[in-house]
Amino acid sequence: MSTQQRFLNKVAVITGAGKGIGRASAIGFAAEGAAVVIADIDAQAGTETVRQIEAAGGRALFVQGDIADETYVKHLIAEAVRVFGGVDVLHNNAGVNKYGTVDELAAEDWDWILGVNLRATFLTCKYAIPEMRKRGGGAIVNTASVQAFASQKTVAAYAASKGGIVSLTTTIALDHARENIRCNCIAPGSVHTPMLDEAASTFGGDRPDAMLAQWGDMHPIGRVGRPEEVALLVRFLASDDAAFITGACYRIDGGLLSNLL
Repeated sequence: MSTQQRFLNKVAVITGAGKGIGRASAIGFAAEGAAVVIADIDAQAGTETVRQIEAAGGRALFVQGDIADETYVKHLIAEAVRVFGGVDVLHNNAGVNKYGTVDELAAEDWDWILGVNLRATFLTCKYAIPEMRKRGGGAIVNTASVQAFASQKTVAAYAASKGGIVSLTTTIALDHARENIRCNCIAPGSVHTPMLDEAASTFGGDRPDAMLAQWGDMHPIGRVGRPEEVALLVRFLASDDAAFITGACYRIDGGLLSNLL
């Protein structure tokens, strides 16, 4: 458990919290005293995140569903209010990807990626912000990507969604700054998550570990990131330690963009 307790009596809603960065974020918030609401479509993964939090003495609730579905998002926020009393922190972390150029990618796949990555960020903010207002303020942290700034081949939909998150973050920050509701985003480089493992299997064939090592070597720091490292930044931005920070996008990429831009 963390020695800091920056989120005592706070309620944090975290999307895509069944695995990877989302799970690390959820565990970190709970360790610092927050009651955590886990949003994920994967029942087994979401339940496991709750198990780990409760095993460490924390409080958590899992609400299963599709984060791009407005009815589900309304239910998610309503459950946070019903069970824990409100919403103070929102970490929009759910994300999906499917590779392909724009002429190869099916329109349904475009809609799916933009739905989970961007539409869902709009929806959760839409329904969480009124609850934050009732609490006298709150903090939103959206997960973008370095691919919002320097892309690669065959990620047209993913890069577009992450660029949209950066712009959406800025506007939300401006719209709600005087209500003591801050909104920032993070832009991770390659982070060792199940999504990255899947990509390594796709591009690395029978040598996914070699693929991960190659991607790590692209980062000046010489390795890919760990979910727990990203979660530290998320908690900082959501905490009162970052009270004068809003509308910003923080790179957490081992120097990757410094090497590319």
